[in-house]
Amino acid sequence: MTTSRLARRTLLAAAGGAALAGCALIPRPTVVPMQIIKESAPCAAPVDTLVVFLPGAYSLPREFIDEGMLRALRTRGIAADAWIVDAHVRYYEERTIIDRLQADVIGPARAHGYRRIWLVGVSIGGFGAMIHARAHPGAADGLVVLAPYLGQRSVVDEVRKAGGVRAWQAPEGELPLDQMERTLWRWLQGASERGAERPSLYLGYGRSDRFVDGHDLLAAALPPSHVYTVPGGHEWAPWRMLWNRMLDDLPLPRDPSCRRVGA
Repeated sequence: MTTSRLARRTLLAAAGGAALAGCALIPRPTVVPMQIIKESAPCAAPVDTLVVFLPGAYSLPREFIDEGMLRALRTRGIAADAWIVDAHVRYYEERTIIDRLQADVIGPARAHGYRRIWLVGVSIGGFGAMIHARAHPGAADGLVVLAPYLGQRSVVDEVRKAGGVRAWQAPEGELPLDQMERTLWRWLQGASERGAERPSLYLGYGRSDRFVDGHDLLAAALPPSHVYTVPGGHEWAPWRMLWNRMLDDLPLPRDPSCRRVGA
C-alpha cells in the first residue's frame, strides 16, 4: 500500500462516526494560507494570550461558535483572543498540517505580539495540535486535546500490549511519514514533563468514546489533574461538558473587564 493510500485510510478512520461528532462529510480543498475566524476578547486592555481551535476531520470552524466553545471563554472573563482554524482533513492527507499551522497560524500570532498560545484540538484536531508541538518545541504554551485521535488500532494495541506509554519501546531514528502515529507516541512518552519547550498537556474524553483505549493509555502518563472524563462518546455533548469543566481549571489569564454575560 502506498504512503498516500495508507494516510487516507488512517485519517478516514479518525473521521469515522463524523456525523455523530457534528462533522460535515464534505471534502474541501486545502488553501494557502489556511482560513481563520478571528474573535478578539472584549477586554478593556489589549491581551497577550491566544486560544487556537483546531476542528475535527470534517468539522466546520463555525461549529466551535455554535457549540458554545467561545461563549464559555467570554462568560468566564478569560483574557484571550480566539482563532478558529479551518484545519480540515485534507491538510492531514497531504501531510501539510504541521507546516501550515506554523506558517499560517503560530508564526503570525507570535509576530502579532501574543506571548502565550494555547491549542485546543477536537478529535483529529488534537492529533494535529500534538504533532505540531512535537515538531516545533516551544511554539505553543499549552495544549487541550478533546477526544484526540491517537493512531490506528494496531498502533494503540502495540502500546497497550507493551504495558503502557512508558514501557513501550519506541522506534529509534527518524520515522517516515506513514509512521507519524508512532512518532507521536514516542513524544508522548515525555507527556508528564514540563519545560520551556514542552507545553502543558490536558486531556479530556468521554468514557464511551470510540478511541477510549488510546485515551486511557495517554491518561495514565499524565498528571491526574490534567485528565478529565465525562459520560458520552465521540460527539459535541461531552466535548462541551469537558471544555466547560476544564476552563475552570486551566491556567489562562482572567480579567473582570473581559467578562461578557450571556455571550
